[in-house]
Amino acid sequence: MGLNRRAAAVGALQARIGYVFKDGALLERALTHASAAAGKRGVQDNERLEFLGDRVLGMVVAEALYGRDAAANEGDLSKRLHALVDKATCAQVGKTIGLADAVRLPSGDQQARGNDTIVADACEALIAALYLELGWEGCRAIVLRLWADALARQFIGFVANAKSELQEWAASLQRPLPRYRVISRDGPDHAPIFRVEVQVDGFEPISAQGRSRQEAEKLAAQALLQRERPND
Repeated sequence: MGLNRRAAAVGALQARIGYVFKDGALLERALTHASAAAGKRGVQDNERLEFLGDRVLGMVVAEALYGRDAAANEGDLSKRLHALVDKATCAQVGKTIGLADAVRLPSGDQQARGNDTIVADACEALIAALYLELGWEGCRAIVLRLWADALARQFIGFVANAKSELQEWAASLQRPLPRYRVISRDGPDHAPIFRVEVQVDGFEPISAQGRSRQEAEKLAAQALLQRERPND
């Protein structure tokens, strides 16, 4: 890949993640595969950043899972976490944002550009670079946006009409309609995260978070049903 073409790919990558790095050298290091740095004085590869990014990604996703499903046990959370931070998911996200074309490889090794392991490692290194430049909150917001579809797929199994089911369950107990309230709204305008609490008279309230108020309400309703009707 020519220099101009790769430079365009790096620019497109930043456009897709919604952030332009102030420290271009940091971004370049995140995109440099070890094979491209081997034997070149002053050229750093992305392996150390990959190590850090793996941990940052794990924390962001673990926090998101913990907040989304208050009824999930440790085993369920661990399985979901593993699926969301493994190499396959990182490679999928990386290819979606154009990392394959932006990775720096030796000129004679361009056929490896689409290799899942190379793309996944660069994705983790990119997360570390975002963390180092933006700090926790800024990095977290971007990662949650990039992982939004993957996170949503982990919750496809939730009750499609959880709010209606909760309403029917409350009525069967002769309780008033469930009440929902927004506890918080975080993140940038283009990628907000809502936390919503639901309460049914006589039961402890429970909350969940989602990418919209409606999603958070459904997840909160599901969480309350799972907690109070665990065997259903």
